[in-house]
Amino acid sequence: MFLDSLVNRPNNVLEQQKAFQSAHVPIYMRPPRAKLYLGIYFSIYAVGMVGTAYGIYSLAFSKPMKKD
Repeated sequence: MFLDSLVNRPNNVLEQQKAFQSAHVPIYMRPPRAKLYLGIYFSIYAVGMVGTAYGIYSLAFSKPMKKD
């Protein structure tokens, strides 16, 4: 009754699989919203790398502590 529209649906897996596999783009760009996910991932990665480089630089070239 209420679940018939969710349960009794046509099986479109073969058509979707053929469309997904026939695309001529890299595999990581095929899923929907892949550009969004990769953009977020690379942004977080870049911020982490810049923070790590800054931390290493500040540890390597820090000013000596003043003795009171």
